[in-house]
Amino acid sequence: MMILAFGAAGDFAGSVIPALATRGARVRAFIRRPEQAELARGHGATEVAIGDLRDRPALDAALKDVDAVFYIAPAFIPGEADVGKTVVKAAIDAGVRRLVFSAVIHPVLSDLVNHVAKAPVEEAVLNSGLEYTFLHPARYFQNYAAFWPKVVKEGVLAEPWSSETRFSLVDYRDVAEVAAIALTEDRLLFGTFELCAPGQLDRHDVVALMSDVLGRKIGERRDPGVLGDVSQGLRAMFDHYDHHGLLGNPLTLHAILGREPRSLRAYLEELARGDPAGFGEQG
Repeated sequence: MMILAFGAAGDFAGSVIPALATRGARVRAFIRRPEQAELARGHGATEVAIGDLRDRPALDAALKDVDAVFYIAPAFIPGEADVGKTVVKAAIDAGVRRLVFSAVIHPVLSDLVNHVAKAPVEEAVLNSGLEYTFLHPARYFQNYAAFWPKVVKEGVLAEPWSSETRFSLVDYRDVAEVAAIALTEDRLLFGTFELCAPGQLDRHDVVALMSDVLGRKIGERRDPGVLGDVSQGLRAMFDHYDHHGLLGNPLTLHAILGREPRSLRAYLEELARGDPAGFGEQG
């Protein structure tokens, strides 16, 4: 089967491509710039399509002869809901059979623009007649990669929310494996799946793991300006985290994978070894 993977030059969708390749699927990577083609092929794509998500002719060309679509929105893309609905409409018109949407945990959170923008896209899929699977991953382990160099250099994990804020977390490579299952098998059809690794960790818990992994004491602090000048959407997200956290349940991910999900400790050990395991902030 031919699967179109959006965001295929990125780290998240890029991790879906090798998971699909191991299942014998052909993957067409949708990328924005020609210079990303080599990266997409390095992830395992057999073909590339170049275009912008807002360019309907480019979408139509990319979707030609495609059986299934993996869709993940770029983080905080303007007009995210409309962009997603356009992708769904183009998939319908192209005769695509199946769409797997990597959304976000709790897309009903109306104060978080990057969460609530997923809900209209899911509604469009539900009304489309497409086979579908919705993935609701928790906050990614890979977000810690952005903080890691400063942790190593200064011995402090600084984040713009309370030290007591608790999160459910997940390694996006586990999400990618679930996406590959959903695209190539039928057992996840018409399901909505919250994807979390075990544990609900605050910053005290995380720095304790970092200290163990690095073999030295790592401190922590709340620093609202640690990421510099950020967008209004990110500020709203940080404020929500400060007051409410973001929690989910690990049972579903374990059941789908048939194994223990990757742990944060193992991920931090990869960072400490310098393995290219991590990326940027979640969309």
